[in-house]
Amino acid sequence: MATEKTSSKGQAWFCTTGLPSDIVIEVDDMTFHLHKFPLMSKSRKLHDSITEQESTIIPTKRQTSNRDADDEVKEEEEEEESEVGEYCHVTLTDFPGGSETFETAAKFCYGVKIELSPLNVAPLRCAGEFLEMTEEYSEENLISKTERFLTQSVLKSLKDSIRTLKTCERLMPVAETLGIVQRCIESISNRASSSDPSLFGWPVSDEIAAKPSNQVIWNGIETGLRWKSSKNSWFEDLALLSLPLFKRLIMAMRAQDLSPEIIENCLIYYAKKCIPGISRSSRKPSSSSSVSSETEQRELLETIIANLPLEKTTSPSFNSRSSTVTRFLFGLLRMANILNASEACRGTLERKIGSQLENANLDDLLIPSYSYLNETLYDVDCVERILSSFLDRYEEERSNVTLGAGEDGNNEVNGRSPAIMLIGKLIDGYLSEIASDANLKPEKFYKLAVSLPDEARLFDDGLYRAVDVYLKTHPWISEDERERICGIMDCHKLTLEACTHAAQNERLPLRAVVQVLFFEQLQLRHAIAGSILTADVPVVQPDLGRPSDSRRGQVEEEEEEDDEGAAQNDVVLDQQPASTWRAAIRENQVLRLDLDSMRSRVHVLERECSTMKKAIQKIDKSGPQEGGGGWRSSLTKKFSCKLKTQVCDSHEPTAVDARRARHQHQHR
Repeated sequence: MATEKTSSKGQAWFCTTGLPSDIVIEVDDMTFHLHKFPLMSKSRKLHDSITEQESTIIPTKRQTSNRDADDEVKEEEEEEESEVGEYCHVTLTDFPGGSETFETAAKFCYGVKIELSPLNVAPLRCAGEFLEMTEEYSEENLISKTERFLTQSVLKSLKDSIRTLKTCERLMPVAETLGIVQRCIESISNRASSSDPSLFGWPVSDEIAAKPSNQVIWNGIETGLRWKSSKNSWFEDLALLSLPLFKRLIMAMRAQDLSPEIIENCLIYYAKKCIPGISRSSRKPSSSSSVSSETEQRELLETIIANLPLEKTTSPSFNSRSSTVTRFLFGLLRMANILNASEACRGTLERKIGSQLENANLDDLLIPSYSYLNETLYDVDCVERILSSFLDRYEEERSNVTLGAGEDGNNEVNGRSPAIMLIGKLIDGYLSEIASDANLKPEKFYKLAVSLPDEARLFDDGLYRAVDVYLKTHPWISEDERERICGIMDCHKLTLEACTHAAQNERLPLRAVVQVLFFEQLQLRHAIAGSILTADVPVVQPDLGRPSDSRRGQVEEEEEEDDEGAAQNDVVLDQQPASTWRAAIRENQVLRLDLDSMRSRVHVLERECSTMKKAIQKIDKSGPQEGGGGWRSSLTKKFSCKLKTQVCDSHEPTAVDARRARHQHQHR
């Protein structure tokens, strides 16, 4: 039996054993011409069907043999009908796996050795159940053979379980009844929880996937080994599952308390494969996108978003992966806007993005506005909601840290968070980008700019750049709106370069320019005062064998006149080379010239500061008088700036005055 050959002719399938066929079986659009005995020996269902047909054929043959033999024409026709009637005709409707699976099952009945694989074991198991090929009916039957392979081979492999689960899609509901689907899902969940993500080509790094070569490099040398391609990953097979099975698999993973990172990566890979245009870097159309309607894509998108872990799944050390995941989430958000997903779906995604906003870049925030009601080019409202979600989480974490520090007796929680600093830089860049939009209202620009806390910006140079771009693009706004926009800057946090640029900026209101000039002069004054104080500090020479009291004497001698200093330096000549002494004298002369120049500059700056204060007093007199408070309170109200007391006392004795008084005392 095992050597019997089979052949297929068109839509008919014949078993070429040399014996005429005595049964015809129809499966779908294929006709199989087979023999009764091999099929009846393995299948109870076929045995019962053939026996039932044979019981109806025999009485028919007896009736035809008793007819009148005189009519030869009718006799020949009846003989032909009797020959045809000897063939049993069985139609198998809704056969699991179709004609291809029945062909393999028929070969098994003929004793042909069949090769089981993850792709055919589930169809053959369902076919054995349909044909009732049980162990009780015949030993080593198809059901026991496929069950043994399923248990001992398929369910012990993660990839094989996924492939078998994929074949169950066209075997419903038989595969569900037999428990094949549930067993595959449980196997995938259990084995995914114990697998190492790095061994399966973790599908989140666009940079790695974009590399043309997959050679393993060690110390700059190709080792001959190759990275495992994502095509060899079980994620590739996972992305081929239908949405209902994929949803059941994700639910099982969550019930198993699987790592949120593994669940998130499963969702990411599935979405990238099944939703077209989700990644800006990938321009290739998805293989399954051509058959997916907009409704199906929306359902898939909402399923992906609903199952995303809300908690942050990446640590700060994995910057590359964190950026890739955040970029993917922004891609999901764009698709949610295009497909008009539900508000709840978009809100969930925005909160998820807000939990890791520090990993985003400027390109991610530039979300196009798809609403006809929104006049701006980019969706600023969406960015505001994402930022608000981040700030809520940030304030909550900060309060927890403060509470913990108070319990430990440590009240020093004044450090700047790296995350909030990154957000400050990101939002300033975003403001500079959207400031050129002519339809952006001043209220919206102002609201987004002031939403960040003070510790988010170490300097306000980026914010000043955004304000400058906005004023340049919106020259028609009123003077009050200009002053309100400029009020978001803290001139005390502008660098000297930004102050210099702002002082010459004709687009800024007069009050803003005066405020910038005031702080520019203060910065210059403090910088020069710091330089003078640094110059006053004596430079301790290295120990050349002299005792410690000699070094103290040398420090005191540096404060005397040049002739006394020269006399004391003669002692040093005995211990140092002449060239070193001459170089020190030249350096001392240069420092004295620089010091004289700085003294002159300080006098000029003091006069300018006095002039500036007079101008401020004139502005106070011209403005409305609202109670006391002096010129400081008036300046605070007009310039929207908090001034420190020390920076306004420009007539206090400076370091230069103290230096001059000390020299005069020594001369006397």
